[in-house]
Amino acid sequence: MANSNTSFDKSIIDVIIPAYNEEKSIPLVIREIPNFVRNVVVANNNSTDGTKAAAEREGAIVVFEKQKGYGKACLTAMAWIEKQEIQPDIVVFLDGDFSDYPEEMSDLVLPILEGEADMVIGSRAKGQKEAGSMTFPQIFGNWLATTMMRYIQKADYTDLGPFRAILWDRLKDLNMVDQNFGWTIEMQIKAHKKGLRYTERPVNYRKRIGVSKVSGTVKGVFGAGYKIILTIFKYW
Repeated sequence: MANSNTSFDKSIIDVIIPAYNEEKSIPLVIREIPNFVRNVVVANNNSTDGTKAAAEREGAIVVFEKQKGYGKACLTAMAWIEKQEIQPDIVVFLDGDFSDYPEEMSDLVLPILEGEADMVIGSRAKGQKEAGSMTFPQIFGNWLATTMMRYIQKADYTDLGPFRAILWDRLKDLNMVDQNFGWTIEMQIKAHKKGLRYTERPVNYRKRIGVSKVSGTVKGVFGAGYKIILTIFKYW
């Protein structure tokens, strides 16, 4: 749906969606993205189903990344954007499993458009969560990570939520390198250390479509937890 605020019309906003086997959910995600967005870039992370075709049918640009990893997929999508003749002002990240509410994107982008922030994190901790949408390891992990960041880096966050918006130039300046589970926390720590103006906005969260690649497996839970804690100390 279009937003009547002219600041949306005057800014170029691209969306990045890392996706691995999201054939059923990715069309729903793309359909609910506001039409002030220029490009929806789906990073197909070596899916074995029809994710690519499903995304393209909805008008998304699909880039392929063979190497598995959330961060690797995001970096591949960023590389595609960087090759475009006209660069975006803002980039928004969200997941392809339909757990986020894409129509809430305007709430994340608005503080940036109004000059109040360089980066906005969608906080599930401050929003409404559907019962069962986040597992105990996810909730505890977010609490532990944000608490550690508060004490170690003096960074004020309540969530590592994947739904986030950031100025494109500021994002490039962060020199992101993580290729898997540490992507979101690396961005938040680097933004704090580099003095970016950041804030959070409440976002709602629902049960994802399909099985989570992280919280849905024991290996994923421990792998993500280890990498998040390692990243915190890496940038201490």
